[in-house]
Amino acid sequence: MGKLVLIPRPTIERLPLYLRSLTLLDESGVEVVSSEELGRILGITSVQIRKDLAYFGEFGRRGVGYDVADLMQQITEILGVNRPNKFAIVGAGHLGQALARYEGFTEYGFMLAAIFDADPKKIGMEVAGQQVLSADYVTEVVKSLGIQIGVLTVPAPAAQPVADQLIKAGVRAIWNFAPTRIEAPIDIEVRQENLIVGLLALSYHLAQGK
Repeated sequence: MGKLVLIPRPTIERLPLYLRSLTLLDESGVEVVSSEELGRILGITSVQIRKDLAYFGEFGRRGVGYDVADLMQQITEILGVNRPNKFAIVGAGHLGQALARYEGFTEYGFMLAAIFDADPKKIGMEVAGQQVLSADYVTEVVKSLGIQIGVLTVPAPAAQPVADQLIKAGVRAIWNFAPTRIEAPIDIEVRQENLIVGLLALSYHLAQGK
């Protein structure tokens, strides 16, 4: 049995950056790129790029560089975006609707399969080609459609109960935009996004620059 390798989270979070840059290079007709060139594009050292990729195998040729199309394909498979990934949004407010309408998700195989809300005024309205469903049907719909990613754009008090409901229905990952942290079993991947924290961090840097 092979030795289990724990991939550092920063490495995982850089992979989408590599994929995006490689995609742009490919669209520009670039066939081969060196780690130094890729590093300049991303503002990352070539050593870091080689170290990141080494966790997943051997890529590129010394003195030549990486085949752009091949490395794109390899990273696509590593990230699991070479197959459709269905996601559901719970919360059809302004943020939920904006995420639902974001066209960039489909570029990497993410498919909006359902959107839910508890507000009777929003239930039945159409958002990004999906009819907003009652939050009462989260468990039933998530199970029946095999949805594995849940996106939370609900008020803080509703976040944990909705997360629990999604997990019980079978989701394996949650992208949480609610202004509170949620708890989940260790086998459920949770990405916490707090928009105000980001703005406050920017505000801090502005204040320090006075």
